[in-house]
Amino acid sequence: MSPQNSLHSLETLRFDNRFIRDLPADPEKSNHQREVIGACYSRVVPVKTVQPALVAYSKEVMDDLDLTQALCESDDFAQIFSGNRLLSDMDPYATCYGGHQFGHWAGQLGDGRAINLGEILNHKGERWALQLKGAGPTPYSRSADGFAVLRSSVREFLCSEAMFHLRVPTTRALSLVLTGESVLRDMFYDGHPKQEPGAIVCRVAPSFTRFGNFQIFSSRGDVKTLKRLADYTIRTDFPHLGEPSKETYIQWFKEICDKTAEMIVHWMRVGFVHGVMNTDNMSILGLTIDYGPYGWLENYDPNWTPNTTDAQGRRYRFAHQAQIAQWNLLQLAYAIYPLVEETEPFEKSLSLFSENYEEQWQSMMAQKLGLKKYETKTDETLITDLLAVLQLTETDMTLFFRKLAQVDVKTSSLSDVRDETLMAPLMEAYYTPDQITDGHRAEISKWLRQYIRRLQTDGLEIETRRKQMNRFNPKYVLRNYLAQLAIDKSEQGDHTMVNQLLEVLRHPYDEQPGKEEFAKKRPDWARTKAGCSMLSCSS
Repeated sequence: MSPQNSLHSLETLRFDNRFIRDLPADPEKSNHQREVIGACYSRVVPVKTVQPALVAYSKEVMDDLDLTQALCESDDFAQIFSGNRLLSDMDPYATCYGGHQFGHWAGQLGDGRAINLGEILNHKGERWALQLKGAGPTPYSRSADGFAVLRSSVREFLCSEAMFHLRVPTTRALSLVLTGESVLRDMFYDGHPKQEPGAIVCRVAPSFTRFGNFQIFSSRGDVKTLKRLADYTIRTDFPHLGEPSKETYIQWFKEICDKTAEMIVHWMRVGFVHGVMNTDNMSILGLTIDYGPYGWLENYDPNWTPNTTDAQGRRYRFAHQAQIAQWNLLQLAYAIYPLVEETEPFEKSLSLFSENYEEQWQSMMAQKLGLKKYETKTDETLITDLLAVLQLTETDMTLFFRKLAQVDVKTSSLSDVRDETLMAPLMEAYYTPDQITDGHRAEISKWLRQYIRRLQTDGLEIETRRKQMNRFNPKYVLRNYLAQLAIDKSEQGDHTMVNQLLEVLRHPYDEQPGKEEFAKKRPDWARTKAGCSMLSCSS
């Protein structure tokens, strides 16, 4: 960003606040938990903190907001993005929404601990909503206190930015600020709460509107407010579709389906598991939103879920994410049906979701394998066999695909190559290499021979293939144990690892000599350690 576009004061942030200007407000002014009827939001002021202190900030989001390093490192910045001080043009609010949680309608939910400071326009005319997570209670907090702890805030801040650099559609994070206060949390929901450091993340996105924002009004039969919100959303976030009309609503839903499919394909590409794909955690812009008990596949397990609440049913497991996304889209279709009053257009878009997702997933897998394009005749079996091979023994997904680029494809006589030689580049990806049986070795090598023959018929130059694979297969992801190590240090007042991880994760596809420790697979001690395997919704 050129210096002339940079702001010289936080006071000069250009707030637009179109959401609250164009949509109906909650007439009740007091901040107490209640049902909010006929309103899209409630005005609410963040709770002031004792001693806000900056832990980290994102350089890329800083640039998007026209901020400078000096502004981000100022005391003013910590005061404002902890909610301690409001700029003159801020008009903070919390939004009203409902949702299906684990497949069941939960009624009104809303921003229980998220307070929107407003929407700004940068020098490019881009709209960015600023939202503080953990800044105190709202009318939608139900029985919760509206605050957040450092543990979950570190995870949200780092993952928001990690996902962006992985090229996964996502909400962003500007800053992570300590509040200087303690928050009581029962991390394991086992009746043993303890005091934890409080923190606030400033989340940033073009819009934080969710499927649940539309569901709540439809569930109440409030078609008037439903239409106002839909029309606002189309005019603000989907202006290319034209003025709202029956046909526009149909095209709008189709585009939401397309964006959601693209997002899930990216999740599958990098091994990300959201963990809480409730309809209130689904963005109408197809952005990854609400980083709660998420996780990254360490050993490849299609049935793995990072959420302890989901441990029994595994509704939100890795391999089931596309089906859940389609189910959630169906609930959105039900919600906006009163605007169209025809089922056929929705059924068509939902059917196309499956087709689009499958086609994009196949193309993505071909890219991960370094193929020119997906060929059904050969690659359906190749990929099916690969997914079975990955489950023969504990195999690190990230390392396996990264190391696969190093497999020698020049071998002319594959039958003469020993299995051990073929597998040598991949050995670092196995958690228990000493437990690989002769049977495992034979199956893995059989697949490698199949793969090499496919590459040889493809005719792609070796270096070209490796570069392509390394563009799609990251070396660095936010491994669960790395996040936990950073949290442990940060809770002791040492925030260096948070910032080290932030820097490494800015370049996930690069080799980054000297940073190899951040690419290592999960150590044995982290296999069952809290925060390194599964997580609860506690934050």
